[in-house]
Amino acid sequence: MQHKGRRVVVMGGSRGIGRAIALGFAREGAAVAVCARGAAGLEAVRQDLAALGATAHAAPCDLADAEQIAAFIPNAAAALGGIDVLVNNASGFGSTDDEAGWAASFNVDMMATVRASRAALPFLEQSGSGAIVNLSSISALRASARSAPYGAIKAAIDHYTGSQAKMYAAKGIRVNAVAPGSIEFPGGSWEQRRLEGSPLYESVRSQIPAGRLGEPEEVADVVLFLASHGARWVTGQSIVVDGGQLIGP
Repeated sequence: MQHKGRRVVVMGGSRGIGRAIALGFAREGAAVAVCARGAAGLEAVRQDLAALGATAHAAPCDLADAEQIAAFIPNAAAALGGIDVLVNNASGFGSTDDEAGWAASFNVDMMATVRASRAALPFLEQSGSGAIVNLSSISALRASARSAPYGAIKAAIDHYTGSQAKMYAAKGIRVNAVAPGSIEFPGGSWEQRRLEGSPLYESVRSQIPAGRLGEPEEVADVVLFLASHGARWVTGQSIVVDGGQLIGP
């Protein structure tokens, strides 16, 4: 994947998909910076990154807070010596069709992506081979009565990804998105539903031709590809990673 020596920032990298992405880059020799709100989770992933021999930077950052993002990005660039790859992974998981649900998705999923990209842009320009990967969702591609704000904002992220790709192409920066299906990991919402015996878990699992939910590493592998030289002619795309969930029964 040719990430040795590259400098990667993962926004929301302390657990689940974000953690798998950070560790994936570290295994390939990249220096990695991560942020999240929880100090304990950040320290754990920092230790995991360091154990892989990676230069690792971890700092708390509330991704709903514009000032904290504006401070974290240049600090991460200073710690890594620059930024070659930005991964916008964090989500507020707004599900309820009310002010709180919409605010959660808009402030974190949408505006953190906008703000982090804007803050990282000067460093990505200096890279010469900069890449942004935004995390979308298959929820962007179909209507949902269960999580209207989440799906609508993820659809906006897909659209913004294409706009970014057009805006930044002349600066030598590619921008793509990854749209995961239902992903299960320790401490995540799908694991909780499975342990509780929620009918929703079995309903979703039955829709996936592979007969199981996805794993964070299966999403991370696609993120690493899109950020790599192997995807040098890929930009403005949103790649679905769902085990066939969208085409299931």
